[in-house]
Amino acid sequence: MKKPLLLGAGALLAGLTALVWGLNVRDEADVRVPVAAPAPTDTLIARGAYLARAGNCLACHTARGGPAYAGGRAIDTPFGAVFTSNLTPDDKTGIGTWSSAHFWRAMHNGRSRNGRLLYPAFPYPNYTQVTREDSDALYAYLQSLPPVVQANRAHALRFPYQSQAALAVWRALFFSPGVYQRDASRSAEWNRGAYLARGLGHCSACHTARNVLGGSSAGLDLAGGLIPMQNWYAPSLTSAHEAGLEHWDKQHIVSLLKTGVSPRGSVTGPMAEVVLRSTQYLSNEDLGAMAQFLQELPRLGPDSHSAQPVVRSRKTASTFSAAIPGAKLYEQHCAQCHGAAGQGVPGAYPPLAGNRAVTMASTANLVQIILNGAYAPATEGNPRPYGMPPFVLVLDDNAIAAVLTHIRISWGNEAGEVSPLEVNRIRAHQGR
Repeated sequence: MKKPLLLGAGALLAGLTALVWGLNVRDEADVRVPVAAPAPTDTLIARGAYLARAGNCLACHTARGGPAYAGGRAIDTPFGAVFTSNLTPDDKTGIGTWSSAHFWRAMHNGRSRNGRLLYPAFPYPNYTQVTREDSDALYAYLQSLPPVVQANRAHALRFPYQSQAALAVWRALFFSPGVYQRDASRSAEWNRGAYLARGLGHCSACHTARNVLGGSSAGLDLAGGLIPMQNWYAPSLTSAHEAGLEHWDKQHIVSLLKTGVSPRGSVTGPMAEVVLRSTQYLSNEDLGAMAQFLQELPRLGPDSHSAQPVVRSRKTASTFSAAIPGAKLYEQHCAQCHGAAGQGVPGAYPPLAGNRAVTMASTANLVQIILNGAYAPATEGNPRPYGMPPFVLVLDDNAIAAVLTHIRISWGNEAGEVSPLEVNRIRAHQGR
């Protein structure tokens, strides 16, 4: 009995070894083939700085209070913590000895200078679509930064996820390198938007659901998903019930990405950081291209993410709404800003009546907002945004569940109730 088991284990090990070797052979070609790096002109460096903004590189590769781009920030994952690397041109601890080909291989194939596989917390499954020219511009910009001596921290991943063999299997299942291919049937503007959103913008890293292994399906691209470890739900950009933009005025989308607010909505949570550190610095032309791409995404039919209407007569709904404790809590804590009928105040406080963020099936964001407050980013176009204070110390789980239930079934909203258990799960996560 032991012999077949040993033979099976040996075959599996041999298969993994062959897989890793095959990936090495394929990826090494990008480093062996000589490609002359363009001279680091001021124009090229400025272009690289712009692309670094588009990729939001600074946000991840800078620890809180630490030197810019010197790494050290922990990215929490379901498998442990991954620490970002030093991207400054220090020879010993950064990328000072990297060539443009080494940098391209990291972007395109997810491999470090020494050939080691990189973890997809660095979103190379998206960055693989970046062109070699843009990669070289990014490289030129990073090489122009002041070098910072700061050693990279070892990842804190659980067994077996810390092994290169396990990572090779993950890549075989979920990663395929390939530069963005222009769609000839689409306009130049759409293609530019698709290139930015799918590549450097890595929108699908948050807006696509992931399985238990951290992989995602291209068939569900941008269809929404819970952001691992953060407990924020990135809504579907393909569903009219969540964050689909098909019927938005294009300029409103540009305004949302440029300033964090628009007549149709505002950003908060993780998206507020994206606007703060990335999209507010992009040109109106590029933001318009991204808006065009997002407006033309394939639309999904009725899906599991969308709230299912609750069938009630108006009289029954009104009676039920007035009877629950949430109605009184809303009057005490919410009505002053959001209005007695959930109508909000234009330009200041969002309406709650008919708000897709209120009625979609996932209630994670609503709970996060009540607990931790809601703040749009302070951008050049909106330097003093209105905000909502946190209620984490004011309302307990039962009270939050009650007021959210009241909001989700009132003023024509037809969404499900929120349970204290849902609130408790997110509150408990805050202390981790």
